[in-house]
Amino acid sequence: MTDPHIADHELDVAGRPSTGLLSRINAPVARLGMYLSVTGLLVIVTIVFYQVFGRYVLNSSPTWTENLALVLILYVTLIGAAVGVRDAGHIGMDSLLVMLPDHAREKIEIVIHVLVAGFGVAMAYNGWILGASVGTVKIPNLGLPEVIRYVPLIASGVLIVSFSIEHIIALLRGEEVVPSWN
Repeated sequence: MTDPHIADHELDVAGRPSTGLLSRINAPVARLGMYLSVTGLLVIVTIVFYQVFGRYVLNSSPTWTENLALVLILYVTLIGAAVGVRDAGHIGMDSLLVMLPDHAREKIEIVIHVLVAGFGVAMAYNGWILGASVGTVKIPNLGLPEVIRYVPLIASGVLIVSFSIEHIIALLRGEEVVPSWN
């Protein structure tokens, strides 16, 4: 008997959602990432509106708005991309995988998640290196350290690794990762 609080579309073929420790940690982290990304997007819209209002109505465009919007875009896109990896919202070749037999499809899905995790490691590592190289530089008009532009790259890389490992474990256990937006 399945849990009545879990919808049918959240279950794999065996009828089991992923219940491991990593899934119990990653689901709220991914949900928080989604909320932060949506909030960041709304803040970006507000900042850009304020910049346009200042430029065309007040005839005095604020100097900090463009740089802040650019920094927020990094956070929104990179954290949102990491959540997309967990919730299978990334670009994939599902149409080719569907044509394969189950045992081959599962092996290829594991390889895909290993490659995605490797990409996440490269993101986190290179974000760390780049951030360290600009640690003393300030962002013009904001006065914030330049390193804040690289924090979302590192965080996204770490999240992508964690979410990919979660998918690999779920595949090996014959389970499915339940998307955090459910």
